[in-house]
Amino acid sequence: MKKRKFYICVVIIFVVFFVFCTSSNSYAATPKLINKLSSAFDDIENWLIKLSTPATAVAVGVGLFMKKFSFGDEERIRSAKKIIRGSLVAYGILLALDLILAAIKSLVG
Repeated sequence: MKKRKFYICVVIIFVVFFVFCTSSNSYAATPKLINKLSSAFDDIENWLIKLSTPATAVAVGVGLFMKKFSFGDEERIRSAKKIIRGSLVAYGILLALDLILAAIKSLVG
């Protein structure tokens, strides 16, 4: 009984895989779902870039004000430096990710 279910699952997976592989190749066009997903990811990427710039500026500003108004408290100065460093590193990673995705898109398409 278990072998029979296993074989049925394998056949179903094979049929689904075959249908998806041959349908995109036989029409010689990019499927609509792929175009929608690609445009959705582009929109999300643009939204993240637009949102991260002011968020980084606010985080750096908060860190600078914490450092300015720490009045010599070493713990506040350390936490302010961590906030500034962390926000700049996160923004740098996001910009680098944007550059990497742009390079991949130019190589693929």
